[in-house]
This record gives sequence, structure tokens and C-alpha cells, in this order.
Amino acid sequence: MLKKRIIFTLHYDKGFFNLSRNFRLQKIGDLNWLLKNYNFLKIAESIDELIIIDVSRDNREHDKFLENVSEITKNIFVPVCLGGGIRTLEYAKKLFESGADKINLNTSLFHDPSLVDEISKTYGAQAIIGHIDFRKKENDYYVYTNNGAKEFSKIDMAFMEKILELNFGELLLHSMDKDGTGMNFDYEIMKHLPKNNKKPLIFSGGAGNYHHLKEGLAHKDIDAVSTANLLNFVGDGLINARKIMLDEKYPLAKWE
Repeated sequence: MLKKRIIFTLHYDKGFFNLSRNFRLQKIGDLNWLLKNYNFLKIAESIDELIIIDVSRDNREHDKFLENVSEITKNIFVPVCLGGGIRTLEYAKKLFESGADKINLNTSLFHDPSLVDEISKTYGAQAIIGHIDFRKKENDYYVYTNNGAKEFSKIDMAFMEKILELNFGELLLHSMDKDGTGMNFDYEIMKHLPKNNKKPLIFSGGAGNYHHLKEGLAHKDIDAVSTANLLNFVGDGLINARKIMLDEKYPLAKWE
């Protein structure tokens, strides 16, 4: 059986790490706070992958972002995915050269699908996570781009089939409605996924405790769950969550 994964996501904005609730950012602390007060390096021992996204809404400072990434990841030994503001192959190359194992494509996935092909030809489809931010309005779901600022398209089966034809390796579905609420994932979006989907599926947005992580990983079609909640999983939260799931025989990697 393939191992399932627990992923942690960090939201970076101009030198600070943030909580996000329905895509409204709350500044929590800088790199020193993350490493010292939050003890992030210890927590990172209990995750399978780390995603760091530059969520700056204007004037992204790429070099400063990469400096922070370098400091975070130099003592972390899990795959790292970087995202935010990837509009060119050149910037994607810079992220990979800075230590990224994968990159996260969101807005470019919809507005410039040719970039997906360019990057996949150089680094392979497995090095790209296709990231969809979605919101529910009445009974329908819609994709949003540009840090959740612009509605792009209604989601239906035909839309998902078209997106899944692109050359990326994994699909991340992030609920804007559940983002930062700790009220569990929005599983209803899965009704729009074709049954023949072969891309690994990551669920994000809404995890508030280890029960939510367990429920997500117990789903046969979900390969990984991600949380960005710096406060709900403070201290030993993620460490204990992983231990409980391993004790209950969840198919997570076990490290000696």
C-alpha cells in the first residue's frame, strides 16, 4: 500500500509568517519566531512534506523569500514544495536551484497552462503540484486565482477533466470557505472529480485537529492532507497526531 502523507503549509508575506482565515492574513511572527517560539524544526520531524507559499499580494520580494526558505529548510529533511508568484520558467528554475523538490502552481495553472508544459519538460510532471483554490456559492463551486481575489470559472466535471489533462503530478484542493476555520475539510468538492483520476490528491483548508487529519487520510481517494494552522497544531499537536495514526495502523511512513 502506498504511504499517505501529512503536509504542513507555511504562508509567507514580506518577512512574516501568517495565519490565513478565509484568505484574510493575520501576521504571527518572523523567521526567528517560527524557529524559536514555535519550535518548528521539532514539529517538522512529524510531517512528510513542507509547502511554503509566498502569499504576498503585491511587490513580491523573491530574494528575501528564498533567504527565509533557505534558513527554514537547511535542517529539515523532508521534501519541500515552494509556490507563489511563479509566472516564468526562469523563476521556477530559481526555486529548484534554491532547494525546492516541487513547485506549487496556482494562478498560472489556469492563465498560462503552457508554463506547466515548460516546467514539466525540464523537471518532470512529478515536480509540480497543481493547486486549486475553490469557494462554494449556493450549490456550485468556483475556482479563484490571484490569491483568491479573482473568480475564474465554475467547477464541474468537464472543467476538472480539462485541468487534470495538464502535465502536473499532484492535485491540491484548497477550500477558501474552510480556510483557517478548523471546521474540517470540504469533501463535497470530490463529486466533480472524474472517477478515472490518476493524480495523487491533496486536501487542504479546514483541518483543526488530528481527527480531521485522520478522517482525510482514511478516505480511499485522498493521498495527503495539509494544514497551515500554526496555532491549532502548536507544541506537540502534529507529533501526537502522527503517533496516534501510526498506532492505529494508518499507512504513514514510520521513521526510526
